[in-house]
Amino acid sequence: MTFPADGEARRAVVVGTGLIGGSIGLALRARGWHVTGRDHDPRRAAQAVALGAVDALGYDPHAELTFIATPVGAVAAEAVAALDGRGVVTDVGSAKASIVRAVDHPRFVGGHPMAGSEQEGVAGADAELFSGAVWALTPVQATDPAAHSLVRSVVASLGAEVVELAPERHDTLVAMVSHVPHLTAATLMRLANDRADAHGVLLRLAAGGFRDMTRVAAGHPGIWPDICVENAPAIVELLASLEEALAEVRALVARGDRPRLLATLEEARSARVNLPGRVAQPDRLAELRVPVPDRPGVLAEITTLATELGVNIDDLEIAHSSEGGAGVAILLIDVVFVERLAEALVGRGYHPSSRPLQ
Repeated sequence: MTFPADGEARRAVVVGTGLIGGSIGLALRARGWHVTGRDHDPRRAAQAVALGAVDALGYDPHAELTFIATPVGAVAAEAVAALDGRGVVTDVGSAKASIVRAVDHPRFVGGHPMAGSEQEGVAGADAELFSGAVWALTPVQATDPAAHSLVRSVVASLGAEVVELAPERHDTLVAMVSHVPHLTAATLMRLANDRADAHGVLLRLAAGGFRDMTRVAAGHPGIWPDICVENAPAIVELLASLEEALAEVRALVARGDRPRLLATLEEARSARVNLPGRVAQPDRLAELRVPVPDRPGVLAEITTLATELGVNIDDLEIAHSSEGGAGVAILLIDVVFVERLAEALVGRGYHPSSRPLQ
């Protein structure tokens, strides 16, 4: 891995200068990075330079970090090519298991920012797009701890809340919160459009609820075939569950079962009202120190365990032993979650210690 000398700007490459890649470039440059960009569309690449999303075009052999922001189907090949250099590589694709398997390199850290915009292309890029957004990382056993730590720290510096998951777990969850909702909205919108041919007033009657539910169908369609292919198992399984749930609702409506309908709607309302909102960084933090052996996957095991327990890691650092062979993972977390995570780590064979920050 390459790192800048004292006083030199940190260097990154963004491959794919659309909305997400352009936003990454703007966010990094706002924080003093030198950013080089590449895109298969030379006009889009030139626009990225003109809009200040990147400093220059081409390949940067001195970059410490490369972001692959292409459509999902092209990520693996671009990541493998970027790994010919000495830097760390991450991506922004919304399907992770197939990409992580295909790349299979210790300096690759799968990633997925849960952020977007109604606008398309680099013209809609925004340096603050990731502020307060969740950014998923999917390290695996073979991931190099230094690469993992670098990607995590840079992503967090862009204002994102980092959540770490196993790649397969990520794909299952994102199918629920992103992929199937998009397909459902697109299907409902297409159904309404088909019926509007016979009932011209239908779309004029589309009020707030319909517009809110189908808003995501206005997203750029070009990225979705790749996503559906790459995450087909999770999407197909969830679509089958959705079909079953809709069949149950259809049966309730058909027989006029008011009590069961009301109970179903109340359950859905309660779940929707209780969705977690964006929260500020906690004021009260504690330091959890976890001695770790020098073996592959140990950092990923700790961070994904924290995610499964609902514990947000505000910062993470690896302190290596001067004698080699071991180190200490230093996590900053909300004091109310220290005991929960510490007990779980003890159950995995670790020996953590904690102290509140003064």
